[in-house]
Amino acid sequence: MSLPLVLLGGTLCDGALWQPLCRHLPPQPMIIPEMSGADSAEQLAAQLLTDLPARFLLVGFSLGALVALEMQAQAAQRIAGLALLAVNPLADAPVNAAGRIALIDRAAKNGMRSVIEQLWPRYVHASRLADRELLGALVTMAERSSVERFRQQTAIALQRRDLRHTLPALQAPLLILNGDSDAICTPEHHHLLVKAAPAARHITLEQCGHFLLLEQPQACARALQTWIKRSELCVSTL
Repeated sequence: MSLPLVLLGGTLCDGALWQPLCRHLPPQPMIIPEMSGADSAEQLAAQLLTDLPARFLLVGFSLGALVALEMQAQAAQRIAGLALLAVNPLADAPVNAAGRIALIDRAAKNGMRSVIEQLWPRYVHASRLADRELLGALVTMAERSSVERFRQQTAIALQRRDLRHTLPALQAPLLILNGDSDAICTPEHHHLLVKAAPAARHITLEQCGHFLLLEQPQACARALQTWIKRSELCVSTL
């Protein structure tokens, strides 16, 4: 039986983030946890580990990748494969705090749409900026969230730890996937991650921004399918 695939989404995202990807993956047990209920990646990781199966494959996107890194730091032996998508592994710079808090205030006063529209130019490749359907998908997800959930997710981002030093303890296949034009989690951020985990498979998608799962779901699915097969093969040979 296939191991469950645990999918951790980004800030103001929900299960809809994964739907385009899942259409291109073979049938597999999937778990999409709520990314809320804690004010730090450390707390949320511990909370998720309490509820998840003993062994699983773990995929994290953006904020979800920060929590995935924390989960492998806490329980590497439970993770049969780790995929980090669009991630900045560094601790957040203190200078970012004011801007992040201002976005929470903006959401409370003007609604989630205003937050997404402000961030939109940094979210996708320049060729997708006129894509109103994609923008609408992000707005719809955000509007299903709440200001309190946004506050919790912002606290996770602000308090995250640099956990690159923990990756050598992960005895499982590691995939690092990013867009070449991601202005939020840049190619350089991913190169830093690869330096800490040279055995990882690193794929950069061309003409792709931060929301690679929605911009290029088929390419993401191809990369993840190969990683899933490799991870399950490693488990079967133990």
